[in-house]
Amino acid sequence: MTQDPFAKTVSLLQKAPKTVALTGAGVSTESGIPDFRGKNGLWSRYDPIEYGTLGAFKTNPEKVWRMLAVLLEVVAAEPNNGHKALAALERQGLLSGIITQNIDSLHQKAGSKNVVEFHGSLETFSCLACGENYNLAFVKKNSLPPHCLSCAAILKPDIVFYDERIPGPVLARTGDLLDSVDLLLVAGTSCQVQPAAGIPFAVHKSGGKIIEINREPVLNHIAEVSLAGNFSTVMERLIGLLAQ
Repeated sequence: MTQDPFAKTVSLLQKAPKTVALTGAGVSTESGIPDFRGKNGLWSRYDPIEYGTLGAFKTNPEKVWRMLAVLLEVVAAEPNNGHKALAALERQGLLSGIITQNIDSLHQKAGSKNVVEFHGSLETFSCLACGENYNLAFVKKNSLPPHCLSCAAILKPDIVFYDERIPGPVLARTGDLLDSVDLLLVAGTSCQVQPAAGIPFAVHKSGGKIIEINREPVLNHIAEVSLAGNFSTVMERLIGLLAQ
């Protein structure tokens, strides 16, 4: 008899010495943040080459800030029950940390402590001209685009644009978290954007097991278990089963 996939997932979570989660846009859609690549996503309105590169920002920051202003509104969201469930797994000692491709900081808002923001965050901003740093509260209370108080240059959010490299410290933290990982919980990502897309395959190649949670699973060929469904629904069920 084939084992129920939820029962198998619970067993894997309970037995794995080290479990890490890799999350993408699909974990935040239930918080009201559309997938940027989806039908009504950000890139359907703003061409990513025109608005999503560091080169574009340096050439015309005012133009790029038309997109960033929309982005600030989109990510003014609250964590959903799936985010809260991952935080609960961490509190229970069943999850070592999260590597997220999202820039919304919803994992931290839900209570997760060990979070690597692979693509940066909209919580902080930097001046490319003089190096001054600012937080989101400063940006929200000033007119857009926000300007540096020291040199008046337009601020850049600390997110990774398409033509930027992942910062070295972020890659180092990611490597530390994935070191000797036994189980990788992949949720809400289509695994299309490199280099994050390579993480599940690297873990699988090194002997780690993969659990995938996606509305339309894409890792069936390497996943030990694929759970099709909404992130919150699946996570709530898993938390319920773990509590039994």
